[in-house]
Amino acid sequence: MTLILSNDDVEKLLTMPDCVEALEQAYKELAFGRGVTRQRSDCITPTSHAPDAVYGLKSMDGVVPALGVGAIRINSDIVTNPKIGNTQRRVKVPAAPGNRYVGLVLLFSTANGEPLAIFPDGVLQHIRVGATNGLGVKYMAREDSRVLGLLGSGWQAETQLTAALTVRDIKEARCYSPTRENREAFAARMSEVTGIDVRPVEHPEDAVRGADIAMCGSNSIDPIFFKDWIEPGMHLSSIKKPEIDPAAIKAADRVAVHTHDTAPILVVAEGAPFQEESKGKSWNAAKDLDFSKFPTIADLIVGRAKGREGDKEVTCFLNNLGLGFQFAAAGAVIYKRAVEQGAGHDLPTDWFTETVHP
Repeated sequence: MTLILSNDDVEKLLTMPDCVEALEQAYKELAFGRGVTRQRSDCITPTSHAPDAVYGLKSMDGVVPALGVGAIRINSDIVTNPKIGNTQRRVKVPAAPGNRYVGLVLLFSTANGEPLAIFPDGVLQHIRVGATNGLGVKYMAREDSRVLGLLGSGWQAETQLTAALTVRDIKEARCYSPTRENREAFAARMSEVTGIDVRPVEHPEDAVRGADIAMCGSNSIDPIFFKDWIEPGMHLSSIKKPEIDPAAIKAADRVAVHTHDTAPILVVAEGAPFQEESKGKSWNAAKDLDFSKFPTIADLIVGRAKGREGDKEVTCFLNNLGLGFQFAAAGAVIYKRAVEQGAGHDLPTDWFTETVHP
C-alpha cells in the first residue's frame, strides 16, 4: 500500500527537534558520499494567470541509502515579484482551485522502488528550512547566545525562531517586518508558542542591534541585512542568498553555505517576465563571491571545517539553495511514524506502478 498523508498529518508527525536531528545525521551520509542529491531545477514560462506572473515547475530529489528511501519534491507554482516596502519579494499565488498551492513530496523505497508515501510539501518545507538554519546556529553561533534578532514575520520566520530555540537557550527575540500589523501579530503569537519574550520593533536595525544571532526569514529578493549592522561575536543567518548584502558576507570571519550549488538549473521560456534574473537580485546576488571556497553545513557537522573558534568572531550561514536530500531524510522519519501511529490513508500501490516497461 502507498500512504497518502496531509499537511496536518506531517505537522503531527515531525517536530523541529526531530527534523534537526534527522538532517544532522543525514548530512553525515552526504558528506561521506553515501547519500546523493540533485541540484534543484526550475522551468519558468509565461502564464495566462496574469501578465506580470510566471509559471514555475520546480523539482529536486535525493536518496539516503542508509534510510532506504529516495524522495522527489515537485512544485507547480504561479509566481509574482511585487515590491513591498523597500524590497522586491517573491510571492507565490494560491491559484489552484480553492485558492490553494501545489507542492508534493513522493517518497520511494530503495529496496524495490515502490512509492511509499505521497504528501504535500508545505509543512515539511517550513520545518526543513528552519532546521537547516538551526544547524547553522548550532555549529556557528556562540554557545552563550541569548538574544535573537529576526527580520521577517511570515511562515519562514516562525520556523527560524523555533529552530534557534531548539539548539540555543534563547531568552529574547526581536522581530521586524515592514507591516506593523504583521510584526505585532507575529510577536504576540510566537511569544505564546515559544514562552519567550518576542517583541516587535519599528526598524530592522532595532531588531539586530545587540543581538547574538541575526536571522533573516523573508521572501525578499533584495538584501535586508547590511554590513554596518554587524557586531563582534554575531552570527548571521539567511534562508536565501540575496537576504544578506555581499559586503556583510565578506565582512564575516567565517562563512558556511548549505551547498556549493549557487542557483537552481534555470530554464526560462521566451517572454516570461522573470524578474528574479534581474541584475543583483535573487540568484544573481553575491555573484562575485566564490561559493566553492566556503565549507558546507555537512563539512561543519563531520568536522572538516570549524564554524567558530572565538567569541569575537563574526560567523555567517547562507542557506543558499535547498536540497531534495532533505525531503528524503525527513520523509523517512515522517513515514516511519505514520506507519507506527496508523496515520494517513492507504491506497493500492498498484495504482502507482505498472506492468509496462518504462
